[in-house]
Amino acid sequence: MAFPEEVVTVNKAFSGLGIDEKSLISILGKWDKDELKSFRLGTPRFFGEDDRCFEKLVQHQIKQLNTNFLRFKNAVVLWTMHPWERDARLMNDALLDGPKSYNVIVEIACTRSSEELLGARRAYHSLFERSIEEDVASYVTTDERKLLVALVSAYRYEGPKVNEEVAKVEAKTFLNALKNANKKNPLLDDDVVTILATRSKLHINSLFKYYKEISGSSVYEDLQAALILSDIVECFCIPPAYFSKVMEAAMVKEADENTREGLTRVIVTRADIDMKYIKEEYYRTYKCKLSERIDGATNGNYKDFLLSLIFREEKI
Repeated sequence: MAFPEEVVTVNKAFSGLGIDEKSLISILGKWDKDELKSFRLGTPRFFGEDDRCFEKLVQHQIKQLNTNFLRFKNAVVLWTMHPWERDARLMNDALLDGPKSYNVIVEIACTRSSEELLGARRAYHSLFERSIEEDVASYVTTDERKLLVALVSAYRYEGPKVNEEVAKVEAKTFLNALKNANKKNPLLDDDVVTILATRSKLHINSLFKYYKEISGSSVYEDLQAALILSDIVECFCIPPAYFSKVMEAAMVKEADENTREGLTRVIVTRADIDMKYIKEEYYRTYKCKLSERIDGATNGNYKDFLLSLIFREEKI
């Protein structure tokens, strides 16, 4: 009969994000058929009694276990890709996933430099023999279509100059669009789309500074109900806060698979970019070190790989 502590260890190895491969190898590899049956009978979360007298692995657990075994591989594959290819594939996957993953398109379009986004568009051409603009227009049928097409098409000015007078005028334009949201969705407002798709990030930051002066409230407060616009503003203005939020949501036990994928995506794509600032922001927001949170929420090689990536800048 399997030792109770071994059953607990195996259960823990299967729980969370990733799989504790070392524990599974050391324990499952030595269990005989009776010990395996004892484990199956003692873990109803994974196994149910079939009416034909055998312990059947619960269907959704099969899918979850397969996904968790693949997490390490997927993280490694993404990490080894050229950043342009990685972003192109992430955007294509997001389009295939549908509206629940449109935040990934926003994330890439709004946090990459103009050259990086152009590179991702070139990679998309090569990989899928279509343009990302073409696919966004084809796959997205919701109100987000116009704005998303414009965002992925952008090539922004990245210099230091900001026309403050224009930023003030556009702050009023943005405020009016949000005030009239019950009459017209801001996502369909041509002025809002033009501002978000063409202005430099410095200009947009300046615009929202004036927005607060005019309205008395920050744009973040006024956009709480408009999730995609909120993500866009965060990605432009405070990306470490956005990335921290994505990772924390991914490590909540109740998170769906789509949300959980955000942990791999953020760490792999930001490890060599701004992980230092993301870790600082995560600690300020959640009062916990990101490394400690990952250590408690993930398992095995997947955990070790993620931790090695978030500490990269300390070794370089």
